Amino acid sequence: MMKSPGVFAVLWLLASPALAAPRIPSECEPASAEAADGSSEFPEEVTRVLDAMVRAELAQGPTVGLSVGISRGNRRWVCGYGLRDVARKLPVTPRTTYRLASITKSFTAVAVMQLVEQGKLSLDADIHSLVPGYPAKQWTVTVRDLLGHLSGVPTYDGLASTVNVKPLSTAEAVSVFSEKPLSFEPRTRYLYSTWGYNLLGAAVESASGKSYRDYLREHVFQPAGMAHADLDVTATRDEHQTVGYRLKDGVVKTSRFLDVSSRFGGGGTRGTVGDMLGFGRAVLTHKLVSRDTMGMMQASMATKDGRLTDYGMGFATYPLRGHYLVAHAGGQPETTTLLVMFPAEDTVIALATNIEGEARRLRRLSIRLMEGVLEAGATRRDAHFADPVDGVVYEGLSRIVSYGLAYHLWATRGPGTLAPDEDVPGAFARVSEMLDRKLIAKDAKAALERIRGGHDPKLGSVFIRVGAHMARVLEKAHGPERLLAYPAEGPLSFFADYLAACEAEGSAEAPRLGEPLRGDLLRFVAGWKRAEVPVELRRLRLDEVKDPEVHWPALKKAVVQWPELRPDYTDELVRVAEGFGWRKQLPARLRWLERAVEVSPRSVEARLALSQGLLVAKRDEEVLPLLREAMETPQGALALAPMMLLKRVVEPESPRVGLGLLRAGVALHPESPELWEALAKREKAQGHKAEARAALRQARRAREARPEPASDSVVRGAGPVPDDHGLVRPRQAL
Repeated sequence: MMKSPGVFAVLWLLASPALAAPRIPSECEPASAEAADGSSEFPEEVTRVLDAMVRAELAQGPTVGLSVGISRGNRRWVCGYGLRDVARKLPVTPRTTYRLASITKSFTAVAVMQLVEQGKLSLDADIHSLVPGYPAKQWTVTVRDLLGHLSGVPTYDGLASTVNVKPLSTAEAVSVFSEKPLSFEPRTRYLYSTWGYNLLGAAVESASGKSYRDYLREHVFQPAGMAHADLDVTATRDEHQTVGYRLKDGVVKTSRFLDVSSRFGGGGTRGTVGDMLGFGRAVLTHKLVSRDTMGMMQASMATKDGRLTDYGMGFATYPLRGHYLVAHAGGQPETTTLLVMFPAEDTVIALATNIEGEARRLRRLSIRLMEGVLEAGATRRDAHFADPVDGVVYEGLSRIVSYGLAYHLWATRGPGTLAPDEDVPGAFARVSEMLDRKLIAKDAKAALERIRGGHDPKLGSVFIRVGAHMARVLEKAHGPERLLAYPAEGPLSFFADYLAACEAEGSAEAPRLGEPLRGDLLRFVAGWKRAEVPVELRRLRLDEVKDPEVHWPALKKAVVQWPELRPDYTDELVRVAEGFGWRKQLPARLRWLERAVEVSPRSVEARLALSQGLLVAKRDEEVLPLLREAMETPQGALALAPMMLLKRVVEPESPRVGLGLLRAGVALHPESPELWEALAKREKAQGHKAEARAALRQARRAREARPEPASDSVVRGAGPVPDDHGLVRPRQAL
C-alpha cells in the first residue's frame, strides 16, 4: 500500500486559487505533529485546496452542517462546516456526531465475517437456524446471500414499514418482516434490503452470545479507534449530536422523528466523521478481519446468470475511472452519509451532513475530493461524440480501462485477486468484435447493452481481462507510477500508450486490437489531442469559478471548431444552471441548461435537466420533443427506459416536474403499466381525479397486453423502490 503522499507538494502548487470559497464557519482538528494513532496532518497547501473544494460545493445550494474527513497513508484531515443546531446556533466541530444510517451495514458485515473466521458462523448457514424467529421460507436463505443483498428478503414495502417511533428489540425488529415471503429465489436477482441486514445483526447476537451493541463496541468500534461510535438510541446521544433537517421547497425544516432500532443491523448507529475514517483505516490495514477475508468482502458478488451486482459483502464495490472503489452510503431522517475507500491508494474519504436526501451531493463532492487527493487536482472530462456509433465505441474503451486498471491495481496493491488468464488473445478478439463499428451500427442499443455487461462473468469478464492485461504491459513498460496517472488523463491516453507498446521492439506479449477498432482508436486519440481543454479549466470546474460567463465563448467556439469530438462539460453546465433559483432567476437557469444541450447535443443528462427546467417554466409542450430526440441515441434509449424513468421521478424538484416527466414517459412508452400506474398516483395526488382514473385504465390495458414484467429491469433491481444506501449508480457511470 502507498504510505506517503510525497508528490503532494508539487501537485498542489499547480492548483488554482480561483475556487469559490464562501465564508461558512468551520472548525478543523487541531494541528499536531503526530496523533496517538501515528497519523499526522496533510501539508497546509493541500488542506487549503481541499477546504476550497468543499466550500465551492457548499456554495451551490442550501446547507446546514457538513463534516469532511480524508486520510491517505498516515495523513489525516477532518473539518466541520456550518451548524449542527440552527436554533441554538451551535457549530459543527470534529467532535460532532451524526446518524451513520446504512454505513451500519458495513459494521454488521465485518462482525459477521469475524465470527466466520472464528468458526462461529458459516457463510452457507440457513439464517433460520441462527434466527429461529425468522421462519423457514420456500427457499433457503444463507448468510452469504444476505451479505450481498441476493437473498430475496424484501425491502421496505410502504410508508408504514419505513416510519417507526418507538424502540424495538431485536426480536421485534425481525418480526416486522418475518412473515413476508421472499421476493425471488436467492441469487437470481439483486435487491438492496435493510431487513436482510437486521437478520445478520440478529445472527451476530446468536453466534456471539452478546448483544449487537456490545459486540460492535468491543470488536469493531474499539479496535478501529472509533471513540464516539455507538448505537443511535436516546441514551447514547449527547450535546455533540446533530439536529437533523430536510429541504422542503428550498426551505430548511426539522426532520421527522424516526427510531432506528427498527433497522438496527442495517442502519442503527451513530458516530463522527473521524470514527468513519478510523473504520476505513482499519478496513484498509486489515485490523478487523484478515487480508484474505477483506479481499472476499471487497469482491463484487454475482447473480446465478453471471451478472456482477457492484456489491460485495457489506460494501458497494466497483471501478471509478480506474480506481477500485469500496464504499457505503446512508440516508435516513436527520442525515446523509458516505464512506469511500480506495484500497490500492490507501485513501479514505468520509462525509456526513445533517440534511436528508443529499446522496448525489455527497457523491459529487467525494469525486471532487478524489480528484484533489489522487489525481493531482485535475478535472477529468470525458469525450462528447457527434456520431452515435463513436459514442458507443468510446464507452466500451472507457469501460475496458476503468475495469481493467482498477482490478489490476486492486490485485497488486490491495487485497484483491485475479485468476490467471489462459486465453488473452481470445479475450482481445472478443473485445474487438464487440466494438466493431459495423456490428454496432446494425443495432446500437443492443450493442451498448452488451458493452455495459462486458465486465460480467456472463460474457467472460472480457473487459476486465483485457484491461488488466494492458495494465500489466504498461506497468512493465513505464513503471507502476505511470499507472496512477491514467485515471486523471482518461482512457484515450491509456490506449495510446498501449498502442505504442505494441509497436515497440520486444513487445510480443502485448496482444493487438483488431480492425476497425484500432483505426477508430487512432482517430479518437488524434481528435482528442486537437480538442484539448483550455488551460485555465484543467484544474477547475465551470461551476467553481466566480464568473462562468467568461468561459462561455470558448465552449461555444469548440462546437464549431471540433464538431465530431470535444470535451463534455454537461455536468458542469447543469451545475452552473442549478446555482440559479427557480423563481426570479429562472431565465438564467434555463439559459445555462440550453447551453448544456447546445454544447453536448447528444447528452441525455443535459436534455433531462432542460426538460425539468421547461416544466418549471410551464413550457410543457417543448419537453416531449426534447426527450424523443434523446431516445434516438443508444444511451438515451437505455437511460429513458420505463424503469429508469421511474427512478428519476422518485424525488423530483417539484410535484409539477414529477408529473410532467411521467406524462412524457407514458407518451414515450405507452406499453408500460408501471409508468401509467405511477402517473395515476401523481395525478390523484394533484387532485386530478379524472386523469388518475384514465391513467389506471391505461395501466390495466398495458398489463393485459404484457403480463410478464420486463426481465432485465427486474434482474438489475431497477424498480421504483428507492434505496437508502445512496450508491445506486447508472451502470454506464465509470
